[in-house]
Amino acid sequence: MIYLDHAASSPVRPEVLQAMWPYLTGDFGNPSSHHALGDSASRALADARARLAAWFGARPSEITFTSGGTEAINLAIKGIALGQPRGRHIVTTPIEHEATLESVDFLRRVHGFDVSFVPVDATGRVDLDALAGLLRHDTTLVSVMAANNEIGTLQDTAAIGALAHNAGTVMHVDAVQAAGWLDVSLDALGADAVSISGHKVGAPKGVGALAARSRVVLEPLLHGGGQERGRRSGTENVAAAVGLTTAVELSETDRTEASERVVGLRDELIARIEAALPSAMLTGSREHRLPSIASFLFPGTSGEGVLLGLEERGVVSSSGSACAAGSDEPSPVLLALGIDPADAQTAVRFSLSPATTAADVETAAAATAEAVRTLTQLR
Repeated sequence: MIYLDHAASSPVRPEVLQAMWPYLTGDFGNPSSHHALGDSASRALADARARLAAWFGARPSEITFTSGGTEAINLAIKGIALGQPRGRHIVTTPIEHEATLESVDFLRRVHGFDVSFVPVDATGRVDLDALAGLLRHDTTLVSVMAANNEIGTLQDTAAIGALAHNAGTVMHVDAVQAAGWLDVSLDALGADAVSISGHKVGAPKGVGALAARSRVVLEPLLHGGGQERGRRSGTENVAAAVGLTTAVELSETDRTEASERVVGLRDELIARIEAALPSAMLTGSREHRLPSIASFLFPGTSGEGVLLGLEERGVVSSSGSACAAGSDEPSPVLLALGIDPADAQTAVRFSLSPATTAADVETAAAATAEAVRTLTQLR
């Protein structure tokens, strides 16, 4: 099997499992307990927090461990919106992950917030002039994703952050897909808060983190014992925190080299598919694209049909966001790009990893051509 769905999830790295193991076995204590096992867990958690903070370019006190990217995004958006005294207006884009879109909709429905969606162009890039026109005196938050999970388009978060800060508002960046491929430090992204997820970078599912500058007031979503400096109550998952920190450090050691190599493989995959299938349509930006994602429309087919054909040929990919799998509706991301709904239903996303090989790409491209040709001949 050739697995090209790493944007949905990646395997846990062996080094991460090794780092976690002691805190799943001998050092299993609750970090809030005042005895030897608790103290050992507390030290491990503090060490993981300090190391993750260094990766984010933050202070340890600015790191909150969460149950994953969805919780980190929810904590950022709801926590900032409800914690800041500035106003009740939020700006985001129509191509965000469901965690963002559902969070802002909750704030609109339940708390009366006004939500503005800044338009994107046909490649998914934010219209900066339109964004500047949407910012108001009562805008309390701008939230964008650094890299789109379906089409791979990268945003100019530094420029977006500068506009937000000039307007006196807070900037949150969803870096769930970008982590491991780009510099997602607070300064590099021009952000006040950045959210990540563990299972995209070689850590287990069920762990994530939010880095939020100390000046940002966060209303907690979970109330209880006051763990995570009051930002997220609940007994901390020490092993998962250690695993997440180990995973991002490992990804950082070879990030530049891995990104350059995977960009070459991604471009080779795009070139092979476009040469074999002239009707194929690449979605997203060619120039501003995550190294790992190549996404296509295959007009005249069905995306699910292509995926089944690929899996029959030993290649695993997806139609887009795993969180929307099973939906009969066209992707809102693709519709926001101005793509026809019927064409949007033919989407297929390939997402590579540092372990992907040239042979994988060659096989995947050939399998795609065969699957699409089979479907078009059946019509």
